This record gives sequence, C-alpha cells and structure tokens, in this order.
Amino acid sequence: MDANSTVDGPRCAALAEALGEPLAGTAATATSWLAIEQAGPWGRDALSASHLDAGVAGELSALSAGTGVRVVLIRRPGNHPDRHRPVPRTVYLAHTTPGRTWLERTSVTDPKELLDLDFARAGAGEPGLFGTPVSDPLLLVCTNGRRDVCCALLGRPIAAALAATHGERVWECTHIGGHRFAPTAVLLPTGYSYGRLTEAAATRLLADGPVPADCRGRSTWPAAGQVAELAVRSATGVTDPDALTVSTADRPVEGGWLVRVSHVDGRVWRVAVAEREVAAARAASCSAAPTPAVALEALSVRLPGI
Repeated sequence: MDANSTVDGPRCAALAEALGEPLAGTAATATSWLAIEQAGPWGRDALSASHLDAGVAGELSALSAGTGVRVVLIRRPGNHPDRHRPVPRTVYLAHTTPGRTWLERTSVTDPKELLDLDFARAGAGEPGLFGTPVSDPLLLVCTNGRRDVCCALLGRPIAAALAATHGERVWECTHIGGHRFAPTAVLLPTGYSYGRLTEAAATRLLADGPVPADCRGRSTWPAAGQVAELAVRSATGVTDPDALTVSTADRPVEGGWLVRVSHVDGRVWRVAVAEREVAAARAASCSAAPTPAVALEALSVRLPGI
C-alpha cells in the first residue's frame, strides 16, 4: 500500500486530483495571519490540542474571532520535540491586503505575551504592532496529520526538503483548509494559498513570489472573490500581487455572484461566479463521509461595456 491509498481506497488528496477538483476559491479567508511556534504534537484542533497552554489557546481564539486574524501554529521541519521548558519561540504576524502587505517577526518566551496584541488593529493591517519587519516571503506548509493524514504524508517531505535549502523561510504549520489538495501551503505576507505543491513549485514561490499556477486563492478575499481574481489574472496575464483588488456583490448572477475586480491602472472587470458540481460524492478528507464535490467557477470575465 502506498501513500496515496488506504485499505478502503484512494486517500482524499489522490482522489481529488484524479477527479480534477478545481483549486480556485478554496483558500482559508483571513486578512492577517498570526503564526506561533509550538513544538511537539498537534491534535485535530491544533490550537487547543497541542502543548500550548489551554487557557492561552482559548484566549487567542476569543481575541482573534471576528478580527480577520487567523491563528496557526508553526514548527521547524524534522525533529521537533517539546522539552517542556521555557524557550524563545518565533512568532510571525502578516497582513495580506494588496498594496499594504507586511510581515513582522518577534520572539516570545511565554505565548501569554501575545494576549497583549491588539487583534483588531492587526486584522485591519496596522503595521508595527510588534517585532521587526521581514522582507523575504515566508512559506507555511500544512503538516497537521491529526487533521488529515494526507497533510502529514505529503507535506512533511516537501517542508523538510525546502527547509534544508531555505532555512527559516519555510515552516510546518497547522490546518489551513483543503487537505484534499495536499500538499498545501500559504505564502506570506500576500496570503496566496497553494495546493498539490511540489518542491520545484515552492522554490519558485520563494524566489519569484506568487504565481497563478496551482493557486487556491488569496486569503484576503472570500471564496467567490478568490475565483474572480484568479480568473482575471489568467485572462490578462497580470502577475503583480499588488495590482488587483476585489469586491463581491450580493446580487445573484445565474445562481452565483457578480464580482468586481479592479486594477491599479483604472481597469475594472466584472466576473460572474457560480457554483457547480464537479464530481459525484467523494470524501473531502480521509476521515469524512462522502459528499458531492462542489466548486466555484468563473463564468465570464468582462470589462465594462463589453
């Protein structure tokens, strides 16, 4: 039996790839990311099921709720035992809004220090709340095997290989959604998420920044906005991560959404996005019951007057 199968059939990542499930519109939604180093094992809900103090975990969840800040745990690839003694922990804070992205790094001995962070200001994108600016992009690769085994089996080898050449620009991280697209990763500070990641593709991301290939979307935007932005990039060849902004209209369009995508040069596209069933019932994760495979699709990409 190989890493792509179980006694009951293909693992979720292998099945999703075989079915051709689209990646676009599946990124976690967050305007800002708080990544906290925590060694040792991670459970299914890693923030509360790890060696992080339960009280601190609960307060971090409460403080971040509704602010746009997503909290994830990170650890160095390879051997990462928790020695149960106070040690400096690396913490990153990133904001993803185009034209206002930033990444900051600090170190804490006690994660309780993070409870003093103003999460509302962090979610709104106010820089300088703690730490020092980081200029190089950061890649977080999901390896949370207790959430889904595909993330561990497929994510850990890539994270280890990348860390060997890129050092602390690459970390393992907890669940970022879409384990059926493992290996998955998020590139900070832009917030672009990727699926079916390869070592070569990840190396290009670290060297050249975000690209549309195998992109799940930018966490700044809701799902329909992620699909619309990627559709405009595909149609126009725009690659600058700061060039496009998105607003999603509630008005139904063929059962979906009308999304406005604006370029810094003044161009505006209207993108019709709708939901469609892409495959029969399949398991969205290795431990889940089968459900229909549903995805969002860009039906049209139009400039005003076209």
